[in-house]
Amino acid sequence: MNENYLSNIELYYSEPGNFAGDLVTICGDELHHITKVMRHKRGDEIYITNGQGKIFYAKLNSISKTEAKAEINKEYSYQNKFKNIVFCIPKLKNPDRFEFALEKSVELGVTNFMVYNSKRSVKKGDKTNRWKKIALSAMKQSLRSFLPEINEYNTLREIINLKGEIIFFEQNSEQNINELKILPKKNYYFVFGPEGGLDEEELNLINPKQVYSLAENRLRSETAIINAASIIATLL
Repeated sequence: MNENYLSNIELYYSEPGNFAGDLVTICGDELHHITKVMRHKRGDEIYITNGQGKIFYAKLNSISKTEAKAEINKEYSYQNKFKNIVFCIPKLKNPDRFEFALEKSVELGVTNFMVYNSKRSVKKGDKTNRWKKIALSAMKQSLRSFLPEINEYNTLREIINLKGEIIFFEQNSEQNINELKILPKKNYYFVFGPEGGLDEEELNLINPKQVYSLAENRLRSETAIINAASIIATLL
């Protein structure tokens, strides 16, 4: 069955636990956006996702100060083509560039992220909640239905020891990312370096067979991340 991709709609989000039968409850920031920003009223029809691959067409039945309830009339289901793809991104010196790369990767379909501390990363505290809000907003903006997962890792070594295919990027590699065959039952970890690259200790962890090129010219870290997301989307 072909997936029906929606367009020209406003998409909202409610946690999976807020769905019960044909009813969905909306609260928190999404309630504020629906009632105060978009000025929806009882009887209006909206689209809402559970972040697990479904978008629902529903009609608002009731609105209070703490919650709104909507009756589901139609359901759209989608497949997560990126379910076995993980983007491993270092904390960048420029947080705006990091957040831009995260946002655009989500818009292109990436749903799993590991943020790690490289030797050359700048550690500026835990911003996971902020990143999750950015990912949620990007999911809704691009009308996607899978809420991205974001986890933090302390070192590159922790990622390298994970079970699956570890992929690094280097401009002069003889292997091009377009040659990679992505298998549906295997996990792939795409590892990006920080500004200035990985340090010598981290580079010694890399097997040359795991290194691919993204482009002929050198790319900024955030550009490499976005470019990889775009290329991988065409390979799936």
